[in-house]
Amino acid sequence: MIKTVTRLKMTFGALAVGTLLAATASAADISGAGATFPYPIYAKWAEAYKQQTGVGLNYQSIGSGGGIKQIKAETVTFGASDKPLEAADLKEANLVQFPMIIGGVVPVINVPGIKPGQLTIDGPTLAAIYMGEIAKWNDAKIKALNPSASLPDLAIAPVYRSDGSGTNFLFSYYLSSVSPTFKSKIGANTSVEWPVGIGAKGNEGVANMSTQTSGAIGYVEYAYAKQNNMTYLKLKNHDGKVVAPEAKAFQAAAANADWAKAEGYYLILTDQPGAQSWPITGASFILMHTEAKDPQASGEALKFFAWAYAKGGDLATQLDYVPLPENVVKLVKQTWRTSIKSNGKPVWNEK
Repeated sequence: MIKTVTRLKMTFGALAVGTLLAATASAADISGAGATFPYPIYAKWAEAYKQQTGVGLNYQSIGSGGGIKQIKAETVTFGASDKPLEAADLKEANLVQFPMIIGGVVPVINVPGIKPGQLTIDGPTLAAIYMGEIAKWNDAKIKALNPSASLPDLAIAPVYRSDGSGTNFLFSYYLSSVSPTFKSKIGANTSVEWPVGIGAKGNEGVANMSTQTSGAIGYVEYAYAKQNNMTYLKLKNHDGKVVAPEAKAFQAAAANADWAKAEGYYLILTDQPGAQSWPITGASFILMHTEAKDPQASGEALKFFAWAYAKGGDLATQLDYVPLPENVVKLVKQTWRTSIKSNGKPVWNEK
């Protein structure tokens, strides 16, 4: 069931565990590491970009925490994280941050007889499941949200990210915002101490574990659920409306974002108001050094990102990601000109 994702990994030039396929990489290729959340679209962009330019992209899909560590260690040209760094952290590490794509995190389940989108859940109930307070699929709270569904007397097996990840951050940040108990007991971070469940590495690992475990519930970026026909849940959002995970719901959540006033582009898009807003929406960010160690490599990376902004929109929407609005792209490009330099000169200065 995960064959599609595996194929993307191979075309992307890196293994899920982060081992580069050195045999296929060239000196001109761009190096990056980090979030698994945007991995499916980065793979599609990389494939198309190499066909057009001959320049490849070697990306280690190792989680946001790993991406932050690698860019700080200067072992890659860019890092990728779904948890934005705050302005003070960026300044301390001499990093620039900018949003690249917007998507949604989706609860997925493996319950016999239940089809994609057939069940609805709300934030407090989801939090209670991940705290171990709700242990059966026929629990009264789940029944109350799905009065017409036939729910089995089956144990719930929560699956969580075992690695430091932005997906973890978005999911735990959302649960913390809708459940005071979850916030006080577990909190929001790239890595948290889950009291129950089964750990798996990466969106790929959670997708695999969720499909292999009867009674499982997990959380993955929507592209993983869509590509592999996983059974997703609908969610009751901030306004009390039941919504399905799709591009228009992610776009609705992102509509409130005021990037121009966000220092260092620090914005979190979970639990946004709006009748159509998907509650677990987030942006994925790129991290680069303000002083480019290798200006040619940094310039090539920015050329790739500029190409993705300009020509990658259709590929993004095919996977239900949301491309950034043009006004935000203009802000980002100005950030490149003023903040990513080598010996005082911008490494990218195109229109």
